[in-house]
Amino acid sequence: MYQLTKLENNLESLLLEFNISEKIDIRLSKDESYDLQINNLVKYQKHPKINEILKRFKNELGNESFIEEYSIGNKNFINIEVNLHEFVNSLENIRNFIKVHNPQSIIFDYGGPNIGKPLHVGHLRSLNIGRSLYNINKLAGNKVFSDIHLGDWGMPIAQIIQYGIENKIDFKKITIEELEEIYPSASDLYLKNSQFMESAQSVNKNLNDNNKDLINIWKNIKSVSLKSLKSTLEKLYHDFDLWKGESDVNSLIPPMLESLKENNKISLDDGAYISNLETDPKILITKSDGSYLYLTTDLATVLDRLKNTMFDKTFYVVDKRQKLHFEQLFSSLKYFDFPDKEYAHISFGTLNDSEGNPFKTREGGTKKLIDLFDETYNYIEKINEKLDENSKHILTNTVLTYSDLITNRNTDYKFDLEKFTNVNGKTGIYVQYANVRANKLITDSLLDTSDFSIKISKLDDSDKNLLKSYIKFEFYFQQAIQNNEPHHLADYLYELSRQFNAMYQGVNILENPDSDLKHNKLINTKFFLIYSSLLMECLGILPVKKM
Repeated sequence: MYQLTKLENNLESLLLEFNISEKIDIRLSKDESYDLQINNLVKYQKHPKINEILKRFKNELGNESFIEEYSIGNKNFINIEVNLHEFVNSLENIRNFIKVHNPQSIIFDYGGPNIGKPLHVGHLRSLNIGRSLYNINKLAGNKVFSDIHLGDWGMPIAQIIQYGIENKIDFKKITIEELEEIYPSASDLYLKNSQFMESAQSVNKNLNDNNKDLINIWKNIKSVSLKSLKSTLEKLYHDFDLWKGESDVNSLIPPMLESLKENNKISLDDGAYISNLETDPKILITKSDGSYLYLTTDLATVLDRLKNTMFDKTFYVVDKRQKLHFEQLFSSLKYFDFPDKEYAHISFGTLNDSEGNPFKTREGGTKKLIDLFDETYNYIEKINEKLDENSKHILTNTVLTYSDLITNRNTDYKFDLEKFTNVNGKTGIYVQYANVRANKLITDSLLDTSDFSIKISKLDDSDKNLLKSYIKFEFYFQQAIQNNEPHHLADYLYELSRQFNAMYQGVNILENPDSDLKHNKLINTKFFLIYSSLLMECLGILPVKKM
C-alpha cells in the first residue's frame, strides 16, 4: 500500500543495521482476521540477533498510525489489521496512490489486422488485453502509445491485386465486401496455381519498386479496408494512437539488410538471407525469392520506432502461437546490436465457442468479430427490451470485454453467451448492475457527496467488509501491471460488486431510521462508485447509466 511506504522504508533501513539487505514486501493476509502480512522475517528465524530485530520491528509497527493491531506468529509471520479511521480518510485519493515512482514510455503493439480482411473473433483478445494494459499503465503514470500494426504490404496485397487484374475488377470502385471475397480466393489460387504465383510475385516486386499504377491500386485497397476496420473498432470502443503498418517501414528494409551484410550478421543460403546467430532452427530473414517475412518487417518497425518514438519498452500483445517468432525477434535485436531496450511478448490463449471449438461460420469460414458483436447485442436486446440503444451497445461491449479479461490471459476460454449475460453470475452484466444500483441509491438519497466522513463506531459487518475490500486495490493493481495480467482487476471488480450488493441487500438503506447507519452506507456506496468506476476504466469498460 502506498500509505505504508514509510513503514516499508523504515523496516528496510532497520534491517540494514543488521547487515540484511531486504525489500520489505507487504501483501494481503491469508488470515481472514487480518488485512495484510509481512513474511520477510520467516527466513531469518535462526539469525543470531532475531530477537533484537523482532523487538525493533514491534516498535515500528506500534508507531504506525495505519495499523490497528498486529501479531507475530511462531515462524515470524507478521499479520496486520488496518486502522479504518486512518484508511477511510485516504480512500478518495486512490488515483494518486497507484502512480509509479519512475514513469516509463511504453509502446503497446496489438490488434494487427490485415487490410482486405475483416476483423475476426481471433482479434478480440489482442484488442481487449492490449487496451486494458494500455489503460492500466496510463493510470499508473507511464507514457503510453498504442500501435495497431497493420498488415498492409507484401504478398497478401500482391495476391489481391493480381486477382483483381485477372478478373478485371475496378479498384477505384471496389467495396469491402468484394475485398473480403477476393482475399481468400486469391490466397487459395496462389497455393494451387504456379502461373498465378509467379504473377503475384512479380506484382510484389513491382510494388516494392514503387510502380505508380500498382501503388494507386494499393492506396484504394487500403482506404476501403481502413474505413471498414475503423468502423468496426469504433463500434467496439477501440482506437489507436498510431495507425502504422508494414508499408510505413518497407523503405527501411533494403538499407537495414545492407548494413547487416556489411557487419557479417546475415549471409545467403540458397538465395535466402539467414542470421549468422547460432540457433536451431536457423533464423530466416528473407525468403529465397527475395520477399520479406514478418520478422523482417518487425525489425524494420523497431528501427522506425527508435527513430520516431522515444520509448523504454515495447509490449507485443499477440497470441501464444507466435512464441517462436518473438523469441527470434528479441534474440535478433540483441545479436544485430539494436539499441538496448526492453521487449516483451504478452501472449494469450485462444477464444473458442461454447463447445470449446474454434469459432466458425455455418459455412466453415472464420467468424467475423462484428458478427459476434451483433449476436451478443441481439441476445441482450431479447432480455432487456426496454433498454435504450446506447445502453445495449455498452452492455454488449461489456460482455465481450469482461468475459475475456476475467480469464487469465495465458489460458483458452469458451465464449458462452448465456453464461456471460447472467445477472447473478461472475459477469460484466453483474458488475454493471451493481454500479447502476449504487448510482441510483446516491441519486435517490440526495446525499451531499462533499462529505466523505464515516462514523467507524456505527459500522456493521457488511460495511466493514466493503470498506476493507478497498484495501486490496493497490495490491491487485500492482499485480496487473507487474505481470501484464488484467484478470486480477476483473476478479477484484466482481469481489467489490459482490460486497456492495451484500451491504445493499442487508437493510433498507434510504428508509433506515438510524441516520448514522444510513449515512455510513451511503458514503460507503460513494466509495464503491469511485473504485468500481476506476476498475472499469482499467478494463476498458464504460459504465452504463441504467439497466
